[in-house]
Amino acid sequence: MPGVDRRMLDRLGDEVARATSIVRYAPDSSFSPHVHTGGEETARDGGALSFAPRTVLKKAVSELASTGYRMIAGLEVEFHIFRVKDSHAEPASSGMPARPADVSYITRNFELLGESRYDAFEGIVDQLRAHCIALNLSIRAIEAEFGPSQLEVVFDPGDPLEQADTMVLFRSMVKQLCARQGLHATFMCRPKLNACAASGWHLHQSIVDASSGKNIFVPGADGKLSLLGGQWIAGLLQHAAESCLLTTPTVNGYRRYQPHQLAPNRIQWAHDNRGAMIRALLQVGHNASRIENRVAEPAANPYYAFASQIFSGLSGIRNGLPLPEPVEEPYDDSAPKLPTNLGEAINLFAARDLYRVALEQTFVDYYTQLKRAEWERYISAISDWEQSEYFSLL
Repeated sequence: MPGVDRRMLDRLGDEVARATSIVRYAPDSSFSPHVHTGGEETARDGGALSFAPRTVLKKAVSELASTGYRMIAGLEVEFHIFRVKDSHAEPASSGMPARPADVSYITRNFELLGESRYDAFEGIVDQLRAHCIALNLSIRAIEAEFGPSQLEVVFDPGDPLEQADTMVLFRSMVKQLCARQGLHATFMCRPKLNACAASGWHLHQSIVDASSGKNIFVPGADGKLSLLGGQWIAGLLQHAAESCLLTTPTVNGYRRYQPHQLAPNRIQWAHDNRGAMIRALLQVGHNASRIENRVAEPAANPYYAFASQIFSGLSGIRNGLPLPEPVEEPYDDSAPKLPTNLGEAINLFAARDLYRVALEQTFVDYYTQLKRAEWERYISAISDWEQSEYFSLL
């Protein structure tokens, strides 16, 4: 396998050997072609794989359940749909990867809630809605986002495992349906196109008592957040940097962490501020009170992303982490920064202990090795910027 350190594989032991020889996929017994259900990746002998995505999230959900709480998760995902001008299907453009398609915008301007934008999108959006309903995906809204050719979809909140399954199926459905219509859908965070806005994935979450249904993020009568709610947020902040490898796993995802772009670039929380990493949507007496982690990119593995939230939040509660003061200026230079690139995120993930304890060394080594190979492929490629900057000058 190119780019993989043989010594690393040796250290991973029998589990990885079982996985790399053959991985079986066992669908749930309740499978129906019209109802989306998950399945389990297992080794050839039927044993569980500790790094299989659904296994990872199930472990996180189980740990949270052992404390008497459960998560209610919400999907709010941005993505782009373009018209295809030239798919470059000729053999000369094939490869690993193949040459990207040439595309044009469906909508060209930056605007929210404009009638003309909705009219331009309506043909494909109507089909997306119909397919979500047919697949039993609990879609709540789909709307034209701020950037050119950008959309956002919101699903009803629910169990994190169901939400992760929904995310996987939705992304696949969107790309296939658009391809049939001569369109190109992408969940790439920031495509290299003029005036193309970056897309994010906002991880909505509330934590409720499994017995009483009480939401720890509903403020008290005095408007103050509960101790547990504060500790959960503190855990997300404490472990944000090393968790970026799970919430933002691509080279491109870090292009979004720019100031004043309705995206975070620092590790902070705020009340209803879209520039902060954690946006707290809290209201006295409102059981839908929740927090929104705006750190993730839409290409993230949803099982790993939701698991990162649970393990981080639980760590905050178990260690009694104090909640820092909310901010009014989310791009204040005094706050710690999120990783600026994938290489930095890999090093932080490998160096810190949260996931080594929560998911064991095998997971950390295996995932780190895969992402490091991706990073090395990226830095070994000569960029257009380098060629333009140096070729004539030097």
